[in-house]
Amino acid sequence: MTDRTEGQPEGRRPERPTLRTGSETPVDPEDLAMAKGQDPTPENVERQRRRIEEKGARRATDEATP
Repeated sequence: MTDRTEGQPEGRRPERPTLRTGSETPVDPEDLAMAKGQDPTPENVERQRRRIEEKGARRATDEATP
């Protein structure tokens, strides 16, 4: 088993990466349409804009992505 501090100054562990889900950053209706596998047509973008407005960006994103 490899020591996690190998190559680091004595007693210092490497920094852990910041993990993100994506729903904590701003989302555009175009992004949401594409996340759902739709082309960003005016109709799809408008549908996703309404979805964001009704449910909130975080919930709409969470529901659209696996």
